[in-house]
Amino acid sequence: MKADFHMHSSFSSDAEFEPEAMIQEAIRRGLQTICFTDHQDKDYQGGPLSFTFDTEFYFRTMQRLQQEYREKIDVRIGVELGLQPHLGEYYKQYISQYPFDFVLGSVHVIQSEDPYYPQFFEKRTDREAYEAAFLATLENIRAVSEFDVLGHLDYIVRYGRSIESYSYSTFSDLIDEILRELIGQGKGLELNMAGYKYGLGFGHPHPDILKRYRELGGEIVTVGSDGHRPEHLAYAFGLVSEILHSCGFQYYTEFKGRKPVFQQLP
Repeated sequence: MKADFHMHSSFSSDAEFEPEAMIQEAIRRGLQTICFTDHQDKDYQGGPLSFTFDTEFYFRTMQRLQQEYREKIDVRIGVELGLQPHLGEYYKQYISQYPFDFVLGSVHVIQSEDPYYPQFFEKRTDREAYEAAFLATLENIRAVSEFDVLGHLDYIVRYGRSIESYSYSTFSDLIDEILRELIGQGKGLELNMAGYKYGLGFGHPHPDILKRYRELGGEIVTVGSDGHRPEHLAYAFGLVSEILHSCGFQYYTEFKGRKPVFQQLP
């Protein structure tokens, strides 16, 4: 696996490494293609960070680096949008102004809170929290159309009290609705390998969900480390091919100019 399509730089409020440092480490790790997906979460309410950046400066910086490193690595320019139901029209206008290669849509805010912070789980059981997350995801992808792939579908599980309370079968009705909605809109699903970094023993989403997405007719799967530090790039990528093959996929997907490009799995 030589392409990482979910990574962050100092343009994201929760990352500190300059884009060039991330590029240099990607080259060192043998990656051929990377896509920066820095956070753009308008109206983020979940904590003290803003999760927005100056998009004009972002493009000037990334386009310069594309040229400087073009002989060593293919650098693509993406964004990770924080989905909320009231932002559909805003994001449509925002994305239309810039030549992004890839738009990742992710749900970080659930009932005005981010489950990253412990207080989210102080008010809910794990099951209530997970159900709320899937309901919010379904509402968001119906309200916001301007993204290519849904990021880290079961992200919330990273922060729950016990992994035993989570399975695809427990929430299959809601998850199937999400998957059918994505497929109906021609949108993809991300395999986010950060779940391994968090000690879950699986990426996001769980392989049972990836398999179900394929059974329902889904074809578009991007792969990302969700790296916020150089050492996190391509995290656990040695497992990707086996995971996707086991879920029924023969290809993974890269994006260029918002168009999917299917690549044979190794």
